[in-house]
Order: sequence, then C-alpha cells, then structure tokens
Amino acid sequence: MPTPVLATKLFFPAPRPQITSRPRLLKRLNDELGASRKLSLVCAPAGFGKTTLLSEWIIQRGRQQPGVGIAWLSLDAHDNDPSRFLAYLVAALQGVDADIGVEITGLRHSGQVMAAEPVLTSLINDMARSGKEFILVLDDYHVIEERLVHEALAFLLDHLPPQLHLAIATRSDPPLSLARLRSRGELTELRAADLRFTPEEAADFLNQVMNLGLSVDDIAALATRTEGWIAGLQLAGLSLREHEDASASIRAFTGSHRFVIDYLVEEVLQRQPAEVRNFLLTTALLDHLTGGLCEALTGVGGGQAMLDALERDNLFVIPLDDRRQWYRYHHLFADVLRARARQEPPSRIPELHRLASEWYEQNDLTEDAVHHALAAEDFERAANLIEEVLPQMRRTRQDVMMLAWLTALPDEVIRSRPLLSVFYAWRMLVSGDLDAVEPWLRAAEQGLDSAAAEGKGPGHSAPTSIRGQELRMLPSTIAMYRASLAQARGDVSATAHHAREAFELAGPEDHFARGAAAAFLGLASWAQGDVETAVDTFSEAVLSLHEAGNLTDELSSTILLADMQIARGKLQEARKLYESALGHAAAQGGTAPRATAELHVGYSELCREFGDLESAALHLQTSKELGRHVAPLTEHSYRWFVAMAGVREAEGDVTGAIESLDQAQLLYLRGFFPETRPIPALKARTAIRQGRLSEGWAWARSTGLPVVRELSYLREFEHLTLARLLISQHRVLPEEKTIQAAEDLLKRLLKAAQAAGRKGSTYEILVLQALVLDAQGQHALALAPLERALAEAGPEGYVRLFLDEGAPLAPLLAEAAGKGTAAAHVARLLQSLETTKLQTAARGTTAPELEVLSKRELEVLRLLGSSLSGPEIARQLFVSVNTLRTHTKRIFTKLEVNSRREAVRHGKEQGLI
Repeated sequence: MPTPVLATKLFFPAPRPQITSRPRLLKRLNDELGASRKLSLVCAPAGFGKTTLLSEWIIQRGRQQPGVGIAWLSLDAHDNDPSRFLAYLVAALQGVDADIGVEITGLRHSGQVMAAEPVLTSLINDMARSGKEFILVLDDYHVIEERLVHEALAFLLDHLPPQLHLAIATRSDPPLSLARLRSRGELTELRAADLRFTPEEAADFLNQVMNLGLSVDDIAALATRTEGWIAGLQLAGLSLREHEDASASIRAFTGSHRFVIDYLVEEVLQRQPAEVRNFLLTTALLDHLTGGLCEALTGVGGGQAMLDALERDNLFVIPLDDRRQWYRYHHLFADVLRARARQEPPSRIPELHRLASEWYEQNDLTEDAVHHALAAEDFERAANLIEEVLPQMRRTRQDVMMLAWLTALPDEVIRSRPLLSVFYAWRMLVSGDLDAVEPWLRAAEQGLDSAAAEGKGPGHSAPTSIRGQELRMLPSTIAMYRASLAQARGDVSATAHHAREAFELAGPEDHFARGAAAAFLGLASWAQGDVETAVDTFSEAVLSLHEAGNLTDELSSTILLADMQIARGKLQEARKLYESALGHAAAQGGTAPRATAELHVGYSELCREFGDLESAALHLQTSKELGRHVAPLTEHSYRWFVAMAGVREAEGDVTGAIESLDQAQLLYLRGFFPETRPIPALKARTAIRQGRLSEGWAWARSTGLPVVRELSYLREFEHLTLARLLISQHRVLPEEKTIQAAEDLLKRLLKAAQAAGRKGSTYEILVLQALVLDAQGQHALALAPLERALAEAGPEGYVRLFLDEGAPLAPLLAEAAGKGTAAAHVARLLQSLETTKLQTAARGTTAPELEVLSKRELEVLRLLGSSLSGPEIARQLFVSVNTLRTHTKRIFTKLEVNSRREAVRHGKEQGLI
C-alpha cells in the first residue's frame, strides 16, 4: 500500500489580508541566502511566528525571483515513519518540478521498498540535472523523533546540490551537525530573541491588524508582559476586544507563557457565542479540519462556513491549501482547547474520535481512521481496519507504522485475531526475539479453533475478500513461520517437518504458499548437506514462485539455487542460472526489479572464482548503482560486503577485505538461510593466509572446533578453515605435529563430502590434502589429489580455489605442469601466482607493524620459549621474579597476547625468536 499523500501538507500557509511584516528578518534571510548558506534554521518556542515568517519570505522570494521553486512540507507525528517522510519529501519537490523523483514515484506505486540513501541520492541527482533553484521548507520539524528520519535529513544536507536551500522551522534544535555548518558559514539562524516583536512591530500588530486602538503606554506594557511573544499578543488582543478598561486588563495577567495561554484562552472562549465555543472544543482533537469532518463531529451543518469565519476573526486557524478547504488550529491554541475539552464529560472524547475514524474510513483515509480508532480506544474497530490493510502493508514493508499500531492494541485483542497474531509473530521473528514467536503462533491457532467452533472459521469471511483469503491460507502460513523459526534456531529436522506441513496445508492454487514450503524443504536438505535433493526441491520452489507471479521472491531464490549448484561443484550451472535470471529481470523493462542488485552480487562471487576480478568488481558496482534506487533485500544485504572482501583480498588489499567483512557481520541476520560460510570463519581464513596465526587460534577456540569430533555440513566450512590453520601452524612450529591432525580431519571431511555429492567441498579438500602431503615431504604423493582436483575442477572454471592457497601451492602446480596435467589451466594459474608475487614484492610487506621489543625483552622472550620455569629464568638473567614479571607483562602487551605459550608462538611467527 503506497503511502497516500495528503496534498494539504504540501501547501504553505496563505498570507492573511493583514499581517505585520518583518522586513528586518526577511532581509537577513535574503542576504544570507545570497551568501550560499545551506540551511536557514528558524528555531523558537511555540507562538513566535516561525511559520508565518517563512511563509512571508518565500512569497516575497517568489515575487522577486519567479524562477525559484518553492517546496513546502508541513510535518506531523506520523512522518516519523521513514517511508512516509520520504514519500512526502518526493511529493513536495515534484510540486516544483514534475520530473524530479519520477523513478522513485514509480517504485513507490509498484510497492517497492525504498531505502533513504538511494531515494535521496536520486532526488539530489534529479535536482542537480534540472539546474533550477529550489527552496525546501520543512515546517514543525520538532515532531520528528525517529533516528532514521534525522539520518536521512543529515544525508540530504551533507550532499545538498548548490541550487537547493533548506529551511527548517522547529521548536528545538534538530540533531544535525549545526556546529560544523556554523563554523563553515553555511548556517542562518533565527532564534526566539530575533523573532520577538519589537515595540514598533507590536504597535502595528495590535492597532493595525487587531484594530484595538491602544495607547503607547498600553502597547509598551503589553509588549513587556508578553516579552514580544506573538501568540501572547494575539491572545491578549482577542481578550481586550471585550474589555472597556484595557489598561486594567493588561495588568491582570502575568507569569509564564503557559499561564498566559491558560488565562487568555479562557478569556477568549468565554466571550465566544455558544455555537463557536462548542465547535472549537468539539473539533480540537483533530490534526486537520475540513467542513465535512467537522460536521461529522459536531452533528450540525455549516462546517466550512464556520472555519471561514474563524479565519476571518483570527481565532488561530491556519489554512492548509489555497482553496481553504483544509485548516489546522495553531498548535498552542489546539493544546489548550484539548485540555479544556478533556474537562467535558469523559465519554465525549472517545466518541468524537470514533466519529472521526468513521469519517476517515468513508473517505478512504485508512491511516487517519486507524489513528482515531486507537485514540478512541475502540480497539475492535482499529483491529478491523488494520486487518484490511495488513497484507498490503506487509508486502510494502511499512513496518514502523504497523508495529506502532499493533503495539497500541491490547494483547488480548491481538490474541483474539489470528491474522494479527501471526503478523505479530512475524515481527518478533524479524526483530530477533525468537522466544516470543511460538506463543503468538499458538494464539493464532487457538483463534482459528475458536472461530471454527463458533462456525466462523476461515470460510466465514467472503473467500474473495482480503481477510477471507488470508484466513484460508493461515494454517499454511503458521506452519511456514514455524519452519522459519526452526531454521533460525538451526533445527534442521523441525524445519523440514514444518515445511512439509505447510506444503500439505496449501491449496493447489496457492502457488506462493507451496513455493515457500518447497523452499524451506530445500533449505533443510541443504543444511543437512544433501545438495542433490536441495537443488531438486528448491528448483520446484522457484517454479512455484514464478507461477505465483512473485518476481522478487523468484529472483531472490535463484541466488540460493545458484549457491546450491556451487556446493555441487557445478559452476557452469550456477552461471546459467544467474545469466537467465538477469535476462528475465532485464526483460521486465523500466526499473530493474527488486533482487536484481543481489543477483549481480552472486554473479560477482562466481566471476571472482573464475579469476575474472575485473568482471567481479563491475558486477558489484552495478549492484551498488541499482541499490541506490531500491532498498536491498534484508536477507541478502550483507553479501555485497562479503563479495567485496573477496575481491579486495584477491587484489592484495587485506585491510579493505577485513573492513568489508566487519561491515558484513554488522548486517548479517541469522535465520533466513543455512549459515554455510560463517563470516568469522571468513575473517579467520584471511588472517591465516596473512600468517596471523594467533588470530586464527583465537577464532578456533571461540568456536570450540578443536574439540569437536562430530562432522556436520553446517560446520564444514569452519573445519576446512581449521585444517588450513593446522597446516600453517606446522609450517611455523613443525614440532607441534599439527599436520597429522590436519591430515586426519581432511580424510574424514573428504569421505563425508564425497558421500553427499558435494564436489565443491571435495575439490577444496583435495587441494588441502596435496598441501598436507607436500608439507610432510611426500611430494610425489601430493600430486595425486592435486591432479584429480585440476582434472575435475578445471573444466568447471575453478581458479581462486587454487590461487587462494598462494605460494605454497606453486611448486606442486609447476610439477603438475611438467607432467602435462591440465596444461593450459595450470599455466594460467602459475602466471597469476607469479604476478601476485611480483605485486606483493612491489608493495612490500603487508604485515602489521608491532611495537618493538627491547633487547632485554627479546632475551626474556627467547627464554620463555625454553623449558625453564619463571624462577629459573630470573636466576639466569640475574633479576628478581618481580622484575621478570614486569618484563613478561610488557612483552604480552606489545605482542597482544595473554599467555607464555601465545607469546612464544607469536614471536616465532614474527621471526623474533
């Protein structure tokens, strides 16, 4: 459900027939705009004329420079939803230039989920291309509390094109880099002290605008009492109209703004005719007012005429459009009216909210209808409204708003409604609160059972209605969520069980449900290492998703299917899948479908394995460009950084690779798919290849791998990483005999991989076995597994499988070439290894710099590597035990280790001993 755009939020307040002009403030705004300031910030408490000033300024600016485009956005609390904020921002700018954000508008109406940075980047580029000068005004920004909206605005401000000027009216400073803007001369600031009426302005306002005819002394006294506060002056003026002794009345009110407001509004209200006072109190709860809506609440006609009269009488109503069909009360006035209205019979406020909800529903403004139903605490009505739009909001991922609605509903209301219970379970699953999922799924089942017992089961609603279709599919949906929960917990058998149940419960035409169920069955087989079954089952799932017309899910699932083919060692099959899916995406025309960016990431990883780093980088860049327009799929977003890490490491940028993996780890969300390549293991492999074995051992200990005897596919990648660690450890400290442990582990891994048909793993194990045999001096025997790997993996296009092992594999490859094994392929590998060697030499060592050990510390370190005890070392050095401890502590700190054994190992790795 695309966010509906209320046009009245985009109109700047129309000028009143009479107004006290502020030439001194207008001059400041104009002068500093001409000085290329980025931001004009008008910040003051309520009632200081912020909105009126900006409105007068842009009207004047438009008259002076007709070519300047003015975009105005009046914010409210609902705009804390980032997607809604962005939708209104786009609409405001399109009011100036219809060509701005056209692509984004198309995505929004098609239900695509938009990320802030890509949307803003597209808008900025469109504005830069247009060449037109813009002023964008954000009014009432103080209502924004959501961090993501603040971050979006900060991004816009950081990348503001030169022809766009941003103006913000707010009661409090926004969390932007104001100090930086101020220091750079990019900020115009108007504060309360600037906005206060001067005595001259107060006199003009009270006598010319309000027609009070006050004396100079009375004006001065009133200005002093209100401290130039404009709202206070207006309220005072309204009150004084009914008093003969103006001077006495002016002396009657003192104190803070809050007390002044209470007093003056009470004075104003008491002097209004009964029908006006009743209208004001009855409609005070509305954020926006229009004739029909007001009539629905008051029960009498003439709503539009009353609003027109209130504007003529300066009773704090502000028109929101140039046709004056929509208004709002001044915020301060509304606050006091609402406080006064709450003193009425308590049953009246909920009833008014209910009437407003009904009017909004009848006028297809569901968001406002839900808001007022919740305010009325008519939770059943609110739940009915939410259920009608739930599927659309779920598809378009309006999560913030939906979660806010569900949070406002009592638990018992949600539990009584199976649809809401299931959606709440899904929210818990996505947020990572796995323990909260099952109770809500059980509540949904209980709700279905109760409805069935009362004859109101899934078939009770019209089968063609949204609610009816959702209820009919709900048993299958519940089973799917249970499969997803089991997947998140790593319970493979439960995942398969619930997936089969979901498949059986789905109807023959429920292609999406059947596809999702088949997908979970495929994932379960994959997690068990049965990639043959996984490929067959998941292929059926992709076909079902195609039949259901779920293009995004179909394309996204293709990525997983390609991963399974890679596990089978079928790189060429994976290539065909990617090329077919990308072709299918391109054939859609217009904007690339969602998941296209993720397809490019998967293809990039395949290109890297083929040794084509240029194409790998190009696909990542293409993915990044596509991601600027459409938000990435949550479940795949981390993979871009994993792929980039692979490219960077292959190019020799180890630091960049680690940084990318760190970012991937932050984005990774467990539970969507089997974790076949854990990011910590990827980081450990990078460290091991760089000779940082202490980091490798720290990772191994954290996983408990050294003591795990039972093999499983989900830990196969980690076990292969451990095998590399054991081999590298042998090269540094052969006396520790870790090579035998590596040999035994690889034999067991090979047996398991071959039995399950996982040729991708088989090829990797064969290469590692060749390195193990070579490290043991059995060079002739080492050629056998290597030649087999070359013969079988070569035709599929494997390159990085061999190159990532680096220099230790080069002599074996040379021997294989001498025997004529896969001659062309081996020649290419050797050439690549030689090129890498030359590039590394040109760059110099990439090992991190260590703090230098003193001569004495080096001596202590060497003795720590002996069999001597601490006291024996102290005696040999002719120092006390305490002095030895001091030296040892310094060594540990400099080497970043925590034990004697680690210090010795690290010292040997770095060539210190």
